[in-house]
Amino acid sequence: MTAEAKKVVVQELEKKSRGAAVINYRLRDWVFSRYAPFLPFSSLVNPPASRHFLIYALLPLVFFSFHSYHRQRYWGEPIPIYFPVDMSDHEKGDPRNDDPHTIRYDQPIAVEESELPLKLPEMDNFAPGNDPQGCLARAKDWRYFKKPDGKWYARETNTMPQWAGSCWYYLRFTDPTNTERAWSEEADRDWLPVDLYVGGQEHAVLHLLYARFWHKFLFDEGLTKHKEPFQKLVHQGMILGSDGEKMSKSRGNVVNPDDVVSEYGGDALRLYEMFMGPLEAVKPWQTAQVAGVVRFRDKVYQLVKNREMSKKPEAMDNETLRLMHKTIKKVTQDVETLSFNTAISTLMIFANHLSAIKGRALPRAAVENLVLLVSPFAPHLGEECWELLGHSKSLSSHAWPQYQEELTVDDVVTLGVQVNGKTRGEVSVAVDAKEADVMALATAQDKVAGFLEGKTVVKVIYVPGRILNIVVK
Repeated sequence: MTAEAKKVVVQELEKKSRGAAVINYRLRDWVFSRYAPFLPFSSLVNPPASRHFLIYALLPLVFFSFHSYHRQRYWGEPIPIYFPVDMSDHEKGDPRNDDPHTIRYDQPIAVEESELPLKLPEMDNFAPGNDPQGCLARAKDWRYFKKPDGKWYARETNTMPQWAGSCWYYLRFTDPTNTERAWSEEADRDWLPVDLYVGGQEHAVLHLLYARFWHKFLFDEGLTKHKEPFQKLVHQGMILGSDGEKMSKSRGNVVNPDDVVSEYGGDALRLYEMFMGPLEAVKPWQTAQVAGVVRFRDKVYQLVKNREMSKKPEAMDNETLRLMHKTIKKVTQDVETLSFNTAISTLMIFANHLSAIKGRALPRAAVENLVLLVSPFAPHLGEECWELLGHSKSLSSHAWPQYQEELTVDDVVTLGVQVNGKTRGEVSVAVDAKEADVMALATAQDKVAGFLEGKTVVKVIYVPGRILNIVVK
C-alpha cells in the first residue's frame, strides 16, 4: 500500500508541476587522487598505445593489488604517471636538494610500457605525515629522476585507492603467472565469467559496481569476450556484535576470530558461522552458542573413534537407510542453494540418530557418508575421521555421496486432520492411502469425532501425504 500511495502522490505532484519522480543511485565518489588512469587519453603526452592506456596503468596492480591498506598512502598501487619539472632559473639545480622548482602537474606523462611495473621504493618511515603529497614525497630519490634529455621529472606521489586492484583481480586470478599479459585469451575463454560471487551489501555499493564499470570498458576494448563479469551474486548478511550493533572498535563489540579459533578450534568457528542462520540474513554473534556446534563436532568424532563398525548389509536397518539417503539429498540440495544452516541441522539429526543406536555395531556406510557430508563444513574434523576410518588418501579425492530417490520418500506419513480448517488431530497412513481409508481412521479418533457429532459433512479436502480437512455445518 505504501508503494502505491507514493506513486499516486508523485503523479499528483507531476500534474501540478510541483515535483517529479527521480532515481537516486547509491554511488560514492571514487577518485584516483589528482590524476587517474581515467584521464582523457588525449591529455597524455606520448602515452604508450594510448587507447590501451588503462591496461598499462593496471599492470602495476598485478604486483601491488593486495597492499592497498591505507588508500592514498604508501601501500596504494603507485600511479604510473610523471610530470616535467621546471627548474626556473636554476637549471643546474637539483630538486632532491629542495632547490626552487615547479612540478608541471598540467603536463602528465604516462610511464613507458618497458618501465612497468612501477614499484614502490623501500622506506623506513612510511607514516602519512603532514605533507598532503603523502609519504612518497619524502622518497626524493624515487620521486625525482633525470632523463637523457637532461631534464628533471617528478613521479606522482599519490597512490591508487583501495579498490583499484580489486576491480579486476578476478581476471588476473585466471592467469596469475602470465608475465606477458594481464590474462590470456585462453584464460578468458576457459574461466570467465565468474559463476558465483558472494559478497556483502557494501561490496555491491563499492567494489562490485566499479568492477562492472571496469569490465564493461575491457569488453568494449575487446580484452574480454564476456559482457558481464559475474553470472550470479549472493549477498551475505552482516554479522553484528553480540549487542546487535555493527561491529566497531569504537563500540568495543568486535569479535576476533583468532580468539574463537584459539578456544574452540577452526572447525567450530566455521560451523557456527554457517549455522547462525540463512547466509543472506543479518545476525548477531553469540559466542555462548558456539558450544552447540562444538557438541555436534565432538559427537561425530566420538562416533568414529569409539564405536564398532560393520560392513554387513544387515547392520543397516530400514530406518537408518532411509534417513541416510534423506540426509544426503537434503545436504546436497542445501549446499547448491547455499542453505548451510539447514544442511548442518540435517547432519545433526543424522548424527543424533546414529548415536542413539545401542547394543550393536554401526553401519560403516552410514558413518562414512556422515563424515563426507560434514567435511565441507568442518574440514579438519572430516580428514581426521576419514583417517580413523582406515583411509590412507584424503577424503577430498573421494566422490560426493549419492542418494537413491526412492529411499528418500516415506512409506508412511503423518497427516494433520482438520475440521473446518482447524487441526483437531493426526493420523499415520500410507503415503498413497485412499481418501476413504484416511477418513475412516480420522473419524475413529475421539478428538476428531467430538467435533463432527451432530453436524453434517459438506465437503472433504484431502491432499495425499499432506492434510485432510473435513468441512461441516
